[in-house]
Amino acid sequence: MTKIDRARVADTALRLLNEVGLDGLTLRAIARELDVKAPALYWHFKDKQALLDEMATVMYRRMLADDLPGPGQGLEPGPAPVTWQAQLIAYNTALRTALLRYRDGAKVYSGARFTGTDHAPGLEAHLRTMTEAGFTLRQAVRAGTTAFSYTLGFVTEEQGVQPRPDERRDGFDTDERAARMAEFPLAAAAGPEIFSGYDERFEDGLLLIVAGIEARYGVG
Repeated sequence: MTKIDRARVADTALRLLNEVGLDGLTLRAIARELDVKAPALYWHFKDKQALLDEMATVMYRRMLADDLPGPGQGLEPGPAPVTWQAQLIAYNTALRTALLRYRDGAKVYSGARFTGTDHAPGLEAHLRTMTEAGFTLRQAVRAGTTAFSYTLGFVTEEQGVQPRPDERRDGFDTDERAARMAEFPLAAAAGPEIFSGYDERFEDGLLLIVAGIEARYGVG
């Protein structure tokens, strides 16, 4: 019988996710890919949600391994950003990049409970940066979770149109949409802005979040 462990199951599940998507990712399909019987997986994961938790944790670990600061707003891999604004932008830019590597990556990540504490050092450091900048801990948490929720929601919608960077679902042709909505000229013209240009839109939205945090809490 093939020998498996948690790491191998999670790795196989993430690889299979890109082929079949979250709806097609069943324990039976994963077991078949591993050449084992489905009950063998229950030695490692009590149910599918437990496996999704581990998959999200592996996704996060792989993001850390890529040297977290991302390409948003001129940030390049290297020294950690110093300001809270740059940290929020760098982290959420890197998170979006990590989620887009997997079909339905945002759906897997949403609501998952990390199975380790790999995220704790980075979270501790960021909260310290924010509280030292003048935020209360409550404000710092709300600011961070708001930016995080924006990223998850944005990527969920993005992957609804483009499941993978090189794919686009039928029904999202902006010219066809404009023709159907010709009697609503502004709504018709908005199509390309709504269903394309995701990189620029994400960065602009993230800047709006940061500006809103500054305005709401009066911390620059």
